[in-house]
Amino acid sequence: MRTWQVGDVMTREVATVGAETPYRDIVDVLIRRGISAVPVVDGFRRVLGVVSEADLLHKVERAGNPDERRVFEGRRRRVAREKADALVAKELMTAPAVTTYPESPLPAAARLMDREVVKRLPVLDDLGRLVGIVTRSDLLRVHLRSDAEIREDVVQEVLRRVLAVRDGLVTVRVRDGEVTLDGRLDRRSAADLAVRLAGQVSGVVRVVDTIGYDVDDTVLVELPPDQVTPVA
Repeated sequence: MRTWQVGDVMTREVATVGAETPYRDIVDVLIRRGISAVPVVDGFRRVLGVVSEADLLHKVERAGNPDERRVFEGRRRRVAREKADALVAKELMTAPAVTTYPESPLPAAARLMDREVVKRLPVLDDLGRLVGIVTRSDLLRVHLRSDAEIREDVVQEVLRRVLAVRDGLVTVRVRDGEVTLDGRLDRRSAADLAVRLAGQVSGVVRVVDTIGYDVDDTVLVELPPDQVTPVA
C-alpha cells in the first residue's frame, strides 16, 4: 500500500547560496523569495549547511553592542557571537544540515523535524545532491486530500488489494478526513488490520471502528495436555 512520500509534497525549485555568498546577499534571497532559510551548496549541489533567519538575526541583535569574548564562555554564547561577526554563508550556516530523501514517508519526515527542532528539511538524491526542500506546511498538505480520494484508497488499497475483502462486507464512509468502517469479517485479526491500515492512508485524521467479527483469533487458547501434539 503506497502512502504519500516527501517527494509528493516537496518544493523542487529551491533557492540556494554558495559557501562564500555575502551576508547581505543571503538576506536579499530570503526576503525576495519569501522564505525563512536557504541551503548552502557546493558546485555539485551537495548541501553544506543551512542559513536561517535565526542565524542572520544575531548580527541585528548585537548591532552597536559588541559582546566581548569571555575566558569561560558557553557554547550558545560563543556561537551567537561568532555568527554576529560572520560575513559569508559558510560562517553563518548551521552544519551539518538535517536532511531527508524523496522516498521518506511523511510521518518519518515529521518525526525528524520534531526531534531535531527544525522547520524544513533539504531533500537529497542517492548521490547526496539537493533535489528539493520540504517544510512543515508542505507536510500538512496531505490533509487537503478530498474525502472521495481518501475513501477510494481505503476501498481499493486496504480492503480489496491488501485484505482481499469481498465487496459489501465492509462499508467505508469518510467525512472531513474521519474514516468510519462498518460491517463484519470472519476474524478479529482481519478487522484489526483493516482499521490499522486505514489509519495509514494519507490524509486520514481518525478511524472509527464498528467492524464486527465471527471469531476472535487473537486469543490464545490453552489446550488440555492430552490434546497437545509434541513437535519433533
